[in-house]
Amino acid sequence: MHLLIAVAALTGSPETPDVGPLVRSLWLVQRYGTAEALDPKNDQRVKAVLSKALAKDVVITLKELGEFMQPDVFSKLAGPDGTLDSADVAKALDAATSESRAKLTPALKQHADYLATTFEQIDPVHREAGEKLAQWIAANYEPGKPLNVTVVCTGNSRRSILGSSMGNLAAAYYGMPEIHFYSGGTAPTAFNSRTATALKAVGFEVEPTGKEAARGEPKTENPVYRITWGRGLESLEFSKHYADTSNPQKGFAALMVCSEADEGCPFVKDATLRVSMPYLDPKIYDGGAYEATKYAERRDDIGRLMLAVMVQARGQLASKGSSK
Repeated sequence: MHLLIAVAALTGSPETPDVGPLVRSLWLVQRYGTAEALDPKNDQRVKAVLSKALAKDVVITLKELGEFMQPDVFSKLAGPDGTLDSADVAKALDAATSESRAKLTPALKQHADYLATTFEQIDPVHREAGEKLAQWIAANYEPGKPLNVTVVCTGNSRRSILGSSMGNLAAAYYGMPEIHFYSGGTAPTAFNSRTATALKAVGFEVEPTGKEAARGEPKTENPVYRITWGRGLESLEFSKHYADTSNPQKGFAALMVCSEADEGCPFVKDATLRVSMPYLDPKIYDGGAYEATKYAERRDDIGRLMLAVMVQARGQLASKGSSK
């Protein structure tokens, strides 16, 4: 039985560049693979297996995939002839494209496509934190029913807004837009303009609403922005306390993305999950030559983790469904 990954190069264009057979095969395994295949710590091994097979004879056997795909799943994908040709692979990937992914702005969809190939860059500490969030999502997710996550840092000006935005992108990309990410702080200030620039750079629309929220300390202007990541996919963002009434009040997961908030807020009232996943504050690079690069780096660090979380949660949900 063979999985033919010699996917004839799809016609690329400046808007939709051809990603090549390795990336397409990786996406296929991320969609239909085993729990081992979906674990970010095995990402490099999955790529090595696919790369070796493609380099040899552009055919991947079930034996070569080993622990990364169940025989029954492989058989369903391969069909009666036991192989997947380029059209079959394209069909399988197209069938896995959710309605919410199709609504994403093209630039954001392409950026998520890219980040989904970089899971090996997630460090062990964040990987472990992501596993906790994925398990919580899988245990609580119901199609069509809202499931909320609040991303918390100190000032709610940088990391928490990057986190909520990239979390919302990841949820829509993997077909679970019911999972909605919010942001908040322990000592709110204002939505930093550098954060807005980093989000705009990959396709988010960040537009002022003309309204202002309550000011934190110091009394900096705190405008309310509308962040859009696709058709009908948007949220309002401004700096606020994590318990602000615009945020979930119970039954949510709280992600602590800075060490100060993590240490200063050991208990988040009415959260059913609290996960420590601190990231270095890009603020330390403000005004320097690496400012934009470091904000983009932090955006993508958080983004690839959120995408990996959704991959794992989706896989766990699929396993639960198949075991019923």
